[in-house]
Amino acid sequence: MEVNKVVFSVIVLIILFLALKVIIPFFSPLFFAFITAYILYPVHVKISERFNEKYSAVFLTLLLLLGALILLLILIYTLAPVVNQAYEYLSDIESLTLSIPFIPGDIASSLQETVDKLVEIGKDYLVSITFSVPKYLLQVVVYLTFVYFFLVKRKAIEELLSFRDERLVRIVKRGNVTLQALIRAWLLLNIAKGILMTVGFLAFKVSNVPTAILAGILTVLFSFVPLFEGWMIWLAGAFYLIKNGDILTGLGLAIYGFVLVSPLPDFTIRPKLVAREANFDEVLVLIGMIGGTWGLGLKGLIIGPIVLNVAIEMLREWKIQNKARGSQS
Repeated sequence: MEVNKVVFSVIVLIILFLALKVIIPFFSPLFFAFITAYILYPVHVKISERFNEKYSAVFLTLLLLLGALILLLILIYTLAPVVNQAYEYLSDIESLTLSIPFIPGDIASSLQETVDKLVEIGKDYLVSITFSVPKYLLQVVVYLTFVYFFLVKRKAIEELLSFRDERLVRIVKRGNVTLQALIRAWLLLNIAKGILMTVGFLAFKVSNVPTAILAGILTVLFSFVPLFEGWMIWLAGAFYLIKNGDILTGLGLAIYGFVLVSPLPDFTIRPKLVAREANFDEVLVLIGMIGGTWGLGLKGLIIGPIVLNVAIEMLREWKIQNKARGSQS
């Protein structure tokens, strides 16, 4: 009997290990698909009342596919020239450091060596962005497949996450509340970023009104894409101004974008919004966001605070259980 248990345990561990090996490469699209299905859940329920669940899931998935195709077209028409311009600007920075007068030879050579390294890092990053488009397409396919799966199997998932134990119910509820707060903060902040980017492009005279509105829309869209972020838009605008000789205006736009658009609001305003919605300490939210981003990338902005909040709820349940045992003894 004991041998059978050991063999069974080994088989289970091997299967779990292989399952993790299969899932890990697609963890990001799987995670964001779950978040998307979670957001679309109320819409899916309303559509399912008139049609069946599969029709509703297919309709919402096709809607997301249309959005992904539109975003891809925008990226093709906007990202290529932005990357080319940024590459030229980095090359100009290299030549600019060589022409700085009144710098001793040793300091000039050290400065040039440092700038060369930074420029190479920047160029490598730009190249990685260019070659990541096929990877983005593959992730979109996996993402849409998982969205459809989560929408169709929503009842099975609900049953899987429903527990009789009141402690587990409270723990899951705490995670659910935190997730809802994070999603609301994410949506509101990204829309605010788009509006501020449009205002910034107009205030610093980067472009006309239609282009400024497009910059705001791209900022909102990029903020939802793990591969990109809103800071890419203000950085492109700042490069454009500096290239045309408006150095102070370009630096002003860079400061404006950094403070009001990305990345500073993600670690100042977002924790306050989440803490207020989830009844959670904003310092712990900030720690969860920074630690989660550090360890897991963009998805850590959501996973980090949820894990910390659930861990604190588990600690509370453990303390309550210990007090109950102490009173009984």
